Amino acid sequence: MRPQTLDEFVGQEDVVGPGRALRVAIERDAVPSLILWGPPGSGKTTLAEIIARMTGATFTSLSAVSAGVSDLRRAIAAAGQRRAVGKRTVLFIDEIHRFNKAQQDAVLPYVENGTVTLIGATTENPSFEVISALLSRSRVFVLHALSDAHISTIIDRTLADSDRGLGTMNVALEPKAREVLINLSNGDARVALATLEFAVAASSENENGQRVITASLIADALQRRTINYDKGGDQHYDVISAFIKSLRGSDPDAAVYWLARMIDSGEDPLFIARRMVILASEDVGLADSRALQVAMAAQQAVHFVGMPEGFYPLTHCALYLATAPKSNSVGRAYGAALADVQETRNEPVPLHLRNAPTGLMRTLGYGRDYKYAHTDYAAMEHREDLPPAERLQAYLPGNLAAREYYQPGEQGEEAKVAAWIQKRRASSSSA
Repeated sequence: MRPQTLDEFVGQEDVVGPGRALRVAIERDAVPSLILWGPPGSGKTTLAEIIARMTGATFTSLSAVSAGVSDLRRAIAAAGQRRAVGKRTVLFIDEIHRFNKAQQDAVLPYVENGTVTLIGATTENPSFEVISALLSRSRVFVLHALSDAHISTIIDRTLADSDRGLGTMNVALEPKAREVLINLSNGDARVALATLEFAVAASSENENGQRVITASLIADALQRRTINYDKGGDQHYDVISAFIKSLRGSDPDAAVYWLARMIDSGEDPLFIARRMVILASEDVGLADSRALQVAMAAQQAVHFVGMPEGFYPLTHCALYLATAPKSNSVGRAYGAALADVQETRNEPVPLHLRNAPTGLMRTLGYGRDYKYAHTDYAAMEHREDLPPAERLQAYLPGNLAAREYYQPGEQGEEAKVAAWIQKRRASSSSA
């Protein structure tokens, strides 16, 4: 059922729809080298074959999973011979991200001199996986997972087509079975067709000569929804990004959804836990200091109990972080202090803050006039939740005496700290 023309091609209207740049280039026989980036089953190989067919070029296909430099050289040598007699070659490299730098470099000269028109297909971000020299000589087109409507169209064509599809099999696809098939294929046309074909092969004719395909038969044929998730690829980074942003944005529903997506895809649970430990300080911070304790407890718990039960502490922590008050004052304070460390003179530690373990050091003034906080407060404020606001002496180097790195947030427990900080700084400036 692979489409033979652009009119048969389903989906990707923003790339090859009427009037789009790539379609016009194909129709005018002016196709440059391309990188097609998209999920499995979105039509990358099909589109490459259509381009070769419509432009009258020879289609040469290599898989980066199994091909090496010697295979490339043979393909390019054959392309050179065709070019000598006026024939063009489309060199299609599937999974081009699996080629190392040397293999990609080997293609570059022949893309530059026009020996081949390269069409590379990749499921990974080409910005990271394809060398810049090759990227600069190619156009990158992004293909998207097919929509439910696209998958439905492909299914209808397959059931009706007697030459290439299942039109001679007298298949009756129940409405619920269609819904399950579309849902479980997850936008992957190959999965939809392979599942349908297997379900039909496993079915029996009824008394009317029909092969009735039920929802249970579809589910049995596929077993499990296809998952477009690679623990080292874009989905790994995109989904964890959505998860963290949902926690930061205080949306517990979205947070637990993205968490479930990761766990169901086999993501390392300790990776998830580590990211929540970071967020507990980065985004919750002193607004709720218990958040860090909960995150560390979740990390230890999932390490202790393992999976699948580890989803309990992970979800516990995610919901706690999502509903906790938020403050990024920890990161802001450190960033401001680090900027001074890197951009100002690193003054010596003031003498009164230095230890004096030897007589010589005491003679030189080390530790002299140091005020011991537990006994030297002139005016104690008896509060259970906060220490006295009075600052006994200067603790920063002289050139940074007026710096105020810590700016409390306004949520949760940190709101209580803000008043104390303001009073402390006011007393220090008046002194």
